[in-house]
Amino acid sequence: MSDNTVDRYATLPTGMTICFRDFGEATDPAILLIAGLGEDLTYWTGSFVDALVARGFRVVVMDNRDVGRSTFASTPAPALWRQVLGRPRDDAYTLADMADDGVGLLDHLGITQVHLVGRSMGGMIAQTIAATRPRRVLSLTSLYSTTGASDVGKPAVSTIRLLAAPPARTRTAAVRAHLRITEHVAGTAYPIDDAAEAALAAHGWDRGTGDTAAGVARQIQAIQRSGDRTAQLARIVAPTLVINGDRDLLVHPSGGAATVAAIRSAQHVVIPGMGHHLPEALVEPITGYIAQHADRVSEGGDHVELS
Repeated sequence: MSDNTVDRYATLPTGMTICFRDFGEATDPAILLIAGLGEDLTYWTGSFVDALVARGFRVVVMDNRDVGRSTFASTPAPALWRQVLGRPRDDAYTLADMADDGVGLLDHLGITQVHLVGRSMGGMIAQTIAATRPRRVLSLTSLYSTTGASDVGKPAVSTIRLLAAPPARTRTAAVRAHLRITEHVAGTAYPIDDAAEAALAAHGWDRGTGDTAAGVARQIQAIQRSGDRTAQLARIVAPTLVINGDRDLLVHPSGGAATVAAIRSAQHVVIPGMGHHLPEALVEPITGYIAQHADRVSEGGDHVELS
């Protein structure tokens, strides 16, 4: 198993400090994993990282800004009415700023080209890097993410109700909230492991160094301020793999379909019964898809259907 406990830090020219962990051999092809809304780097579980390292990759995971042990923004969090109406503050950062954090980390590590894997909001950040820094990106894998267009990828009404609950202010409340939302969005075929998910949420809470609720609100605001990125996605030239389930209540599967439609020659894998969650049962197949996709790019392969 990977040593999932060693945090390292990169202070970027922007003044942002990004916390990260680095696994595998420095000489192996690099994969950068970018997590979703409110998720710290430990949400990429040890088994997921280990599976990619075992397949011959160097794996870098990072805390996005406003989560974990990376820099928390000093700007005020948006009021709830702004989030509901989609009216971000003038001082809001964007997905492009979060993409700059990822590229700055790659610069810090001396990684000139990388395979990008992002999930949910992390998929949006990875898409942004691929669209704006095409020479840095060997391949892109977008997991249960979307384009930002208002008519696709919408959460279910039942999910919106859960997300509208007051933010957790204690460790216990954070664990309960995580279990409640994860069980709701996990899909029909993959029930969650309550003990494992509780431990994950508790550890994430313990690692946090800032106001978690404010950080999540600012990340939501970054998505909203970035708007519809369909035209930007059309500029992506890196070989792209889009993976989503057909039972996602947080980012409707139409978001994955729209991403495929926007990116030239993107391949699409839809996993029956999967929701907005990476269960242990899907670690091997999903890391297999990612590795197969990256390997074919490294070998100079053209568009080949994944098995």
